[in-house]
Amino acid sequence: MRFLLLLLISFLLFSQVAQAQGATESSPSSWIRVNQLGYLPHSIKVAVLASKQDQPITSFTLHDAQTHKRVLKSTKVTGYGAYAAFTSTYRLDFSQVSKPGSYYLKVNDTRSPSFSIGPKVYDQTADFLLRYMRQQRCGFNPFLKDSCHTKDGFVVFHPDKKVDSTFIDATGGWHDASDYLQYVTTSANATFQLLFAYQQNPGAFGDEFKANGLPGANGIPDILDEAKWGLDWLLKMYPKADLMFNQIADDRDHAGYRLPNHDLVDYGKGPGKGRPVYVVTGQPQGSFNYQNRSTGVASTAGKFSSAFSLGAQVLAKLDPAFAKELQTKAQQAYDFGAARPGVSQTAPGRAPYFYEEDNWADDMELAAVQLSRLTGQKLFLNQAATYGRMEPLTPWLGKDTARHYQWYPFINLGHYYLASAGEEGTRKEFLQNLRAGLEAVQQRGQGNAFLMGVPFIWCSNNLVAGLATQAMLYRQLTGDLRFNQMEASLRDWLLGTNPWGTSMIIGLPRKGETPENPHSSLSLLKGYRLDGGLVDGPVYNSIYSNLKGLKLDAPDEFAPFQSSLAVYHDDHGDYSTNEPTMDGTASLSFLFSALQMEGRTKGSVVKKK
Repeated sequence: MRFLLLLLISFLLFSQVAQAQGATESSPSSWIRVNQLGYLPHSIKVAVLASKQDQPITSFTLHDAQTHKRVLKSTKVTGYGAYAAFTSTYRLDFSQVSKPGSYYLKVNDTRSPSFSIGPKVYDQTADFLLRYMRQQRCGFNPFLKDSCHTKDGFVVFHPDKKVDSTFIDATGGWHDASDYLQYVTTSANATFQLLFAYQQNPGAFGDEFKANGLPGANGIPDILDEAKWGLDWLLKMYPKADLMFNQIADDRDHAGYRLPNHDLVDYGKGPGKGRPVYVVTGQPQGSFNYQNRSTGVASTAGKFSSAFSLGAQVLAKLDPAFAKELQTKAQQAYDFGAARPGVSQTAPGRAPYFYEEDNWADDMELAAVQLSRLTGQKLFLNQAATYGRMEPLTPWLGKDTARHYQWYPFINLGHYYLASAGEEGTRKEFLQNLRAGLEAVQQRGQGNAFLMGVPFIWCSNNLVAGLATQAMLYRQLTGDLRFNQMEASLRDWLLGTNPWGTSMIIGLPRKGETPENPHSSLSLLKGYRLDGGLVDGPVYNSIYSNLKGLKLDAPDEFAPFQSSLAVYHDDHGDYSTNEPTMDGTASLSFLFSALQMEGRTKGSVVKKK
């Protein structure tokens, strides 16, 4: 009886998903995947037909979603054969349609979800992402209207044993994901990404929230309020020129579902009485059986410095005194890192998982170029180029695998700045680096209908967001359109043009297929929506099958779309594919704000100098 009940539930879930994603009763084995949020009038518009059958497709039609009138019949169809769970796949190009409206596509009896074409489809999307960032705040949490982790924390791994275990005020910042650990490496990158998005596209952001995250305008764009929340915490984590902290808590945090304001995990000081704050030592660390492979401090120091430098530039007029403090800290952090090259990885606890960052030259490159922009000193620009030449390509680009956060950040924005502001020879060199990275991934993805060349490692969506950003920045710098198709595919992948037919951003679009059951205590225990959060995304089946403590809580609604290649589950129990991350969400702010601004300029490409 129980088996029959589960079978019935699975059938009903599949039927609902199939209808939402474009399958019909007469064609249950074919689906049309589209960007469910929509398309700018002058952007590339390509959908993907994915079928369980080996069927020849030569044309498709586009229909007005209101009148159902056919507005286009097209033969711009390209077949790609089998991919993932599908026997045949096709790209359906309807880029020629630019008239604003609501539409759907049809191939025989298979109909796509409805979608919009219009100049405002990306309006307020970057601000929408900030909903999740505010929800992730530690200290005072505006979503819960309560405070958490106010006893943080006590020092660990300090070289002076008299200081070890003493209290330090480290309250604030963001929880890293759906657990409550906090890392400088992801928080500093997230802070930089928010500041970068505002620097590049200031007109895309509104002011509807106060500095504490509660509703109410305060005369400051909300994205800058959020970035300052990050900067304030980073200053606490770097209290002295020669003392840095790298993380708060460890995997003792993984003690079951609970709200952050009810976190009573005991780290040796009593339940809820404070969490360990790890000193950056440049040496391998780990509180129990496992250790990381740290070799220096430059990866963390560089991230501190670049965030402080960009913060000083962006906030110079709004808060001159704060900007001056940031400039001092930026220089101190840079010097600290330059004297101690190497990586400072996050520390594991009782499990072997940690952020296995193996590169640091990119962090020092970005720090140096930001100091050059902040101070006007050419010396820093030259040093940035030297660091940049140590890693011309971020190593994951074009590869089929990597360890967890092995090459981080996933995009090297130092290359972008050198390509836009260096001397002529330097500009050409680093433009070539940007282009070579894009070419490597484009080559890897050219054989499938989704043009997906990003490896399905843990947090693959973060890589997609980073690569889409690199493609857009390269296009803006050069006017070169050779990566337009890949850029559009990466954008659309995150919004529904993927094998599972789901947006990877919670609640975007509101009426679309988006994650409903993310791996989160807030969602599981209270049914709270985590609007704006970018979930980890698909992983190789081989990764999924070997992770510890992973078990689905419900029948798999995406079962027909899973494959030996990759899996994605909209399930509370899947921490590998359906957990939203703070840094991944922040990394989308530039992309969405830029798309909003392109909607205002009719998609024209303006070279940046």
